[in-house]
Amino acid sequence: MATETGLAFHPMDQFMVKPLFGDGPIHWYTPTNATLWFALTLIAVIALLVFGTRGRAVIPSRVQSIAEMTYGMVYKMLEDICGKDGLRYFPYVMTLFCFIVFSNYLGLLPKSFSTTSHIAVTAVLALFVFIGVTVLGFVKNGTHFLGLFWVTSAPLALRPVLALIEVISYFVRPVSHSIRLAGNVMAGHAVIKVFAAFAAVIWIAPLAILGIVGVYGLEILVAIIQAYVFTILTCVYLKDALHPSH
Repeated sequence: MATETGLAFHPMDQFMVKPLFGDGPIHWYTPTNATLWFALTLIAVIALLVFGTRGRAVIPSRVQSIAEMTYGMVYKMLEDICGKDGLRYFPYVMTLFCFIVFSNYLGLLPKSFSTTSHIAVTAVLALFVFIGVTVLGFVKNGTHFLGLFWVTSAPLALRPVLALIEVISYFVRPVSHSIRLAGNVMAGHAVIKVFAAFAAVIWIAPLAILGIVGVYGLEILVAIIQAYVFTILTCVYLKDALHPSH
């Protein structure tokens, strides 16, 4: 599978941001494959939550059932973790979950572009959560928000050390929050591309195709699991802002 110039296939090519029209340089206003799939994600979310529930039938359609199940799952998750105080932030958490779910699943379509495979996208999502939660924590609790870092249940001699660890772990949150999502999505897509390249070799094509099917099935699960993990961590961080004391 190698040539004089290197590999005959390039698993990472699928993550390149390219202009939709022409091959010129990319500016901030240039329509790209990324902006196209961002728009399709937005359309898919609107189609499910707005048009899919517009009839509000007593006997719901399949689309309405999916929308209601999604609404109920995120609502219960937020209420269980943050309590009633957290429900006022439900619109943001719901939007975040739906955006990640549809981005992940649309990225599994042939010839698509997976927006959540880019750390630039997931880092922005994680930073919005981090900054929003931090600001909310100080607005709601004032300096008492710093109690999040002071473990009162620990022996007094250990509290400064634990406080340092808590501060470091707090500021690492957006890094782990973003890398976890982007890394899992990118790794799965890259593995599928590698198996697809080996499928061109006749004597190992059956095994390669089985590998593609297996990894693709795993990616279907990863798409919803990673959206759930990102959202539930957002709820946990929100709980820290609303109830910071240990």
